[in-house]
Amino acid sequence: MKKLIKNSLSIFLLIFTIISYSQVSVCSWNLMNFGKSKSDTELAFIATTLNDYDVVTIQEVVAGDGGSKAVYRLIAILNNKGFKWDYAISNPTTSANPSSRERYAFLWKTSKVKKIGASWLEQNYQEEIDREPFMSTFEYKGKQFTIASFHAVPKKKNPESEIKYFKLIPALYPKLNIVFMGDFNCPQSNSVFNPLKKMGYPNILENQKTSLRQKCINNDCLASEYDNMFYNSMKISRLKSGIVPFYSSFTTLKEARKISDHIPIWSAFQLL
Repeated sequence: MKKLIKNSLSIFLLIFTIISYSQVSVCSWNLMNFGKSKSDTELAFIATTLNDYDVVTIQEVVAGDGGSKAVYRLIAILNNKGFKWDYAISNPTTSANPSSRERYAFLWKTSKVKKIGASWLEQNYQEEIDREPFMSTFEYKGKQFTIASFHAVPKKKNPESEIKYFKLIPALYPKLNIVFMGDFNCPQSNSVFNPLKKMGYPNILENQKTSLRQKCINNDCLASEYDNMFYNSMKISRLKSGIVPFYSSFTTLKEARKISDHIPIWSAFQLL
């Protein structure tokens, strides 16, 4: 009996080790107004928050040079934390309104994943989507996945009118294993996501608010369920996911909001 228990424990530990070793962790964060306004101290805090993940996508990078330079500064800090990081920054999005234009960024640990080919702003629906998604393919242990990072228009501008086109993107890239992620300014419960879900793209978070209030109300500091990820369940197994309540490191939300008005979301995936 003891031998059976010992063998069963050994098998469990082996499986646990294999699963843990074969997972890739991905983080998405809308870093409000990410540009020259971010101080070195704020960038150091952001770097510490992101250092646990293998691939990171950032939304709301300032469209001007200040946004690109902030990414460079962040990478320099990350590279002093024990891992070698690389990055890709998008061109400004092609929003009709210049004040709406932003950049996106991808950051990744070169020892964990390999970027395949060039990253690109998705152009097929650039007339219909104000800030078109930024896409990039990564390889992890011989298997590939493609992140489509997105920042929707504000709630008052009807983000559903943009999100409805996402169901058409997989057909444009039938060979890609796409994960949609970012700030949708819309909860996953909205019916606009139903087509994606029916196609086999479930969300990682449910009933989870991700934007910050101006002030906490009865210790509730989060306002809206905006950020999420939708993954191809035929090619990816979601092992675990969650949020990073970074605001708890600050005395007030006013201080926390200097970092961002959104919290990071993350997921650990196993590629099938």
